[in-house]
Amino acid sequence: MLDQPSILHDPIAIPLLGTEFAIDRDRESHPLARAFRAFMAARSRFAEDELAGAIKRGVRRYVVLGAGLDTFAYRNNYVDLRVFEVDFPATQQWKRALLANAGIEAPPNLMFVPLDFEHQTLGEGLRQAGLKMTEPAFFGWLGVVPYLSLEAFRSTIATIAQLPHPTAVTFDFAISPKLLGPRARAAFELLAARVAAAGEPFQLFFEPQELEGELRRAGFSEVELTGADDLNARYFTGRADGLALPSPGLGMMATARI
Repeated sequence: MLDQPSILHDPIAIPLLGTEFAIDRDRESHPLARAFRAFMAARSRFAEDELAGAIKRGVRRYVVLGAGLDTFAYRNNYVDLRVFEVDFPATQQWKRALLANAGIEAPPNLMFVPLDFEHQTLGEGLRQAGLKMTEPAFFGWLGVVPYLSLEAFRSTIATIAQLPHPTAVTFDFAISPKLLGPRARAAFELLAARVAAAGEPFQLFFEPQELEGELRRAGFSEVELTGADDLNARYFTGRADGLALPSPGLGMMATARI
């Protein structure tokens, strides 16, 4: 609604949010707000571009971890791609209520995977939903990793690494605050205070080399880390409105492949 051309064309998002959705344009004109939404759009576009590459390599299963209000399944143009949305049961109930209110039907190739991590592992939930662990899959994992414990992160990547080649996962991660300059550190502290006030504080940060080590030890043979400069070159070049990610950004993208 605010930035054109859009980084991610998504005709589902606004209907899904319902008639009470509104934008505070003054608030959204703040530089931090512009940078934050630019990253959120870019990370979704990046994940879907990586998915397209995985499909070319033969993957026909897409698992959206911590799906929230992700809309890919309702925009999916790949007729033979099955989508598995994994999230907490209460979150999925909320989303399905929004879908019903908006008159948006779940496509037949979508499986909802309600998962209570206190009583069930990710592998168990996926197997019960019909995902064969003997077949490759692509995993999208957006807006989740910074809120996890290191133990939960390691458990998840270990599960993904059990699947065969060419399985892959794309996710965003928070850069260790000690690597940030003064301006980026101030922006980080504002954002950290905001999410903490909402009851979901940041917990997990990585230095890029540290994260690559975690992924390779889990069993991934190929790791690509993509920062703000590369994302700007890919998605924000030549814009008249100046929309771009600050460099260095607060977060980066990672793709790991079996």
